[in-house]
Amino acid sequence: MKEPKINIGIISGKEINFVLHGKFLIENSDRIYSGIFKAKRDGENIIITQNKIFLDVKNDIVFYPSNFDEESFVLKNVIIGQNFHWEQKEKESFSGSLRLKSDGNNIHAINTLPLENYLTSVISSEMNPDASIEFLKAHAVISRSWLLAQLKSKQAKNLSPQIETENEIIKWYDRTEHTLFDVCADDHCQRYQGISKVHNNAAIEAVHKTRGIVLEYNNEICDARFSKCCGGITESFENVWADTNIPYLTSKPDYKFAPDNYNTNFDVEQNARRWIMRTPISFCNCDNDEVLSHVLTASDIQTKDFYRWKVEYSQEEISKIIFDKTKIDFGFILDLIPVKRGKSSRIIKLKIIGSKRSITIGKELEIRRVLSKHHLYSSAFVVDKECDENKVPIKFTLYGAGWGHGVGLCQIGAAVMGEKGYAFDEILSHYFSNTRLKKIYE
Repeated sequence: MKEPKINIGIISGKEINFVLHGKFLIENSDRIYSGIFKAKRDGENIIITQNKIFLDVKNDIVFYPSNFDEESFVLKNVIIGQNFHWEQKEKESFSGSLRLKSDGNNIHAINTLPLENYLTSVISSEMNPDASIEFLKAHAVISRSWLLAQLKSKQAKNLSPQIETENEIIKWYDRTEHTLFDVCADDHCQRYQGISKVHNNAAIEAVHKTRGIVLEYNNEICDARFSKCCGGITESFENVWADTNIPYLTSKPDYKFAPDNYNTNFDVEQNARRWIMRTPISFCNCDNDEVLSHVLTASDIQTKDFYRWKVEYSQEEISKIIFDKTKIDFGFILDLIPVKRGKSSRIIKLKIIGSKRSITIGKELEIRRVLSKHHLYSSAFVVDKECDENKVPIKFTLYGAGWGHGVGLCQIGAAVMGEKGYAFDEILSHYFSNTRLKKIYE
C-alpha cells in the first residue's frame, strides 16, 4: 500500500477569501497565482477575482503549489469546535493544494495533501505538541487508524439515525459521510488546523517514528475512537452509536486496576451518584496545571473542570434551552430521570418530565445537546433540584464526570500515562484490548 492523499473540507460559504503564499498553478494554464483572492458563488459557478480584477470562472478549480515544502495558503474564519462550548474562528495556514468546488449552494474549500502531513497537523491540533513523545506516538497511530478505517468503509453513514415514538426520541451522531471530501477539519472528524499549530518537532517526530503503523483487530484496521476525558471509566461503543458490540471498544477502568471501594454497576442509581460525586483515582484524574499545560491546546486549557464538573440552571433557563433544542413545549421542567446508563455512568436514555408532557431522549450526545446551549461536557451526571412551595423546581444543579463520549482512548488519561513513562504501545493496549500494531506502508 502507498501512502494515500487526503482531501479535507476546511470551510464553506457563499464567498471565500484566501491568500496564496508563493507560486501556485492550475491545470491547463501557465499563469502563476499568488497573493490575495476572493472566490464568490455565481449560480453553479465560482468567480475568482484579485483586487477586483476578474481572473477565472469555474465550478471546480484546484490551485497546486509549485513547491510543496515552500508554498502555503491561508483561509480566514475557519471554525473549530462547531456547536461545542469551545467554538471559535481562526485564521489558519495550510500546505498542499487548495480546491474550490461549488455544490450549487456553497463554495467548499478543500485541502489535499499526503496522509502523514495531515497527521502531523492533527497531532498538533488535537493535543499540545509539548506532551510526551510516547503519547503523541500513540495518538498518531489511532488518528491514522481511524482515518484509514473510515476511508476503507464505503458504506453510507447516516449522521443521525433516529427512532421516534410518541414517548421516545433516540438519536445518535456518527461521522458524516462527506461526499465532496474524505473528512472535515472539525472535531466530529478529527481536529485539523493545517500548519498553523505545528510549532515544534515533537509532532513531526511522533508521526515519523510511527509512519504507516496502524492498530488492527482480526486483521482489520481499527475504528480507533477517542475523546478528551473518560471520567475514570471508558464507555462501550454500542452505548454511544449503533447497537453494535466492537470488542476493542468496550468499557474499562482508566487505571492499572479497577477502582477500590466503588460499585460500578451503574444500573443502580446510588452507585452512579457515588461515583460521579467523588474523584476516584484514574489516569485522567489530573489537576496538575503543569502536566495539563503540556497536554491541552490553548483553546482546551480554558476548561479546568473536565474530570468532575457542575452546571446550574434556573427553571427559566433549562425550560428555554430544552424548548429551543427540541421544539417541544414541556411546560415547566419537573424532573430529569436517568432511564438507562452506560458502563461509564453516562446516561444513554434520559426521561424529561414536564408539566405538559414527558419524553425519553437518547443517546448520549443527544442528551448533551438538548441540555445545553452548546453541549454538556458529557452525559455522565446526576441532578439535584431546589423546589418552591408548590414543589416546582426553581433550580437544577447537574454534577458531572468526564468530557466527551468516553469511547476508546481517553486523551488526558493517555497523556498522563505518557508523562508517567508508559510506552506508546502500552498506552494503546490499555485502551484498545486485544489489538496489535502493524505497519501497512513504508
